[in-house]
Amino acid sequence: MELGVCVDCIRNIPEKAIPYVKKVHHKIRNGFNLPAEPPMDPDGIPCEQCANECRIALNKSGYCGIRRNANHRLIPDPETAFVYTYLDSLPTNCCAAWFCPGSRDYGRFNLAVFFYGCNFNCIFCQNPSHKRVYTAPEMRLNEFVTNVMDNSKVGCICYFGGSPEPHLPFALKASEKILKERKIRICWEWNGCGNQKLVRRAAELSFKSDGVVKFDLKAFDKSLSVALSGRPNDRAYENFRAVAEEFFSERESPVLTATTLLVPGYVDKREVEKIARFISELNPEIPYSLLVFHPDFHMMDLPITPRKQVEECYLVAKKYLKNVDIGNKHLLFL
Repeated sequence: MELGVCVDCIRNIPEKAIPYVKKVHHKIRNGFNLPAEPPMDPDGIPCEQCANECRIALNKSGYCGIRRNANHRLIPDPETAFVYTYLDSLPTNCCAAWFCPGSRDYGRFNLAVFFYGCNFNCIFCQNPSHKRVYTAPEMRLNEFVTNVMDNSKVGCICYFGGSPEPHLPFALKASEKILKERKIRICWEWNGCGNQKLVRRAAELSFKSDGVVKFDLKAFDKSLSVALSGRPNDRAYENFRAVAEEFFSERESPVLTATTLLVPGYVDKREVEKIARFISELNPEIPYSLLVFHPDFHMMDLPITPRKQVEECYLVAKKYLKNVDIGNKHLLFL
């Protein structure tokens, strides 16, 4: 097992476990020529788009690999993104498909927007191509908006990746332009550790357009988050709370949802219970999905989530929440 540290050590003796797992993350990131840790150059330009709050040295990149200090100016600007898009026929395999009316908009399409770069370093990442930022196609904002407006069958837009945080100004500006012309659901799938003001703007766009904001709450224990994703996820819970308190209300479809990947041996019923309790204290109606894990990236040696673990996690989540779903159920029959 590449991580090489059990969940009990991570939770109970993090002072010994975390330095070890950090070496694993550094090795992975070195293979993609990405900074081992968020840079904190005292003379660098501060980037405030996510919780990492990098200070980027001249002609270097931030932790995400996307944000760069190019001749004392942060790039890309809000008019440019490293991204590709494709059309998914509705209904799609979206994590919100089990409750979102948009997923049943037959004959129309979801525009999937895959951003390169991420402010996390998940060792089980299911889309690791986002780390190859040197291969990323570049797209201008006006081109993106025009492509959407030229296709009347686009019913929703889902920003994912990687994670949208490094490109939030681009996505926000594009979405605002599009919504001035016509109603399209604006949705986000992210780790949730973005700048609070940008996250609020994103949630407001989803609320107004009947879209969905999906937080990937990977772990509750801070040390376990660092072990699995390379970074703490305190900001995700802060942002989730803020979105729930301001925007979760009675409407045709909830604006907010959360998912948790059931990583065998790590994300167990203890972890899920803490996440479910946190969500329920905000509103027990908030939809929550437990995703069955399949081996990927640097966790290829783990099995698919055992059925027993899935059942235990589902039952403990149902103790606190009214709307719980199991995603990737087909994997349980492999």
